Amino acid sequence: MSLLLALVLGLSVYGVFHGIRMYRADAKLPGDLALALEVGASRTSAVGSGLDRLGMRYAPAVLGAMGPKRVDALRRRLDMAGNPGGMTVDRYAARRAVYGVLGVLAAFSMLLRGQFLVAIAALAFGLVWTDVVIRAAIRRRRADIERTLPDFLDVLAVVVSAGLGFRQALERVAEKYEGPWSDEVRITLRQMDMGVSRRDAFDQLRRRNDSEQVSMFVTALQQGEELGAPIVDTLIQIATDMRRTDAQHARREAAKAVPKSTLVVTLVMLPATMILIVMSFYYGSGVDLGDVLGG
Repeated sequence: MSLLLALVLGLSVYGVFHGIRMYRADAKLPGDLALALEVGASRTSAVGSGLDRLGMRYAPAVLGAMGPKRVDALRRRLDMAGNPGGMTVDRYAARRAVYGVLGVLAAFSMLLRGQFLVAIAALAFGLVWTDVVIRAAIRRRRADIERTLPDFLDVLAVVVSAGLGFRQALERVAEKYEGPWSDEVRITLRQMDMGVSRRDAFDQLRRRNDSEQVSMFVTALQQGEELGAPIVDTLIQIATDMRRTDAQHARREAAKAVPKSTLVVTLVMLPATMILIVMSFYYGSGVDLGDVLGG
């Protein structure tokens, strides 16, 4: 049983950390426009990990059980996560199949040994671990983009004010940055090279990223273009608004932390301090507790 649990844990760790690439700086989009619009993600390799190959034959069954709507939602979540480890829809289904089978086997083995809680944990692990990895990747990637975007826009405004066109400036600045945001900009530029209009390409950029700041950037850029506002002023204003939003978010998080810290003090530190004070008085007074209680 221990060997089976070790196998489940080992395969999960291998699937998470083997070949993980959170950034898509050297992403190569396929030449087919339809694929480029659908994926918007890196293609790290044509062949996945051993875990992917093991479950690939069962991937169609998993996708069929999910249904078209859930598959479409999965494809969007993978785009928002940046396709960690080169994960595609088929690879996701393959991993779900492998983890699910291993989780069921481990749960059945634990039930035979009477370990009901461990069986539930093993089954839950096998069924949701792949989704947990995707959600964690989405959070990390969104935080990285929102941290990078204001500085990126400041530099872009300087380059545009120096006389370079917006598209050329966007490409030039993206070359100097590394990370998920510069990768997204490169994907958008590649789509524009393939004939997609600038508005549609930036709409695709907004849909690929679950970030309020990215949505703010695209909306302000499109509105500025429609109204004929100077692009430099628009970029500076967007960056200023983003920093103001970040400051407000930090204040909200700090306000939420105060009740949590108060709860920790009340439940942990205060009782421990009271016990320490009482025991100090007791040992310092030299009183016999048995005499006090009448023992």
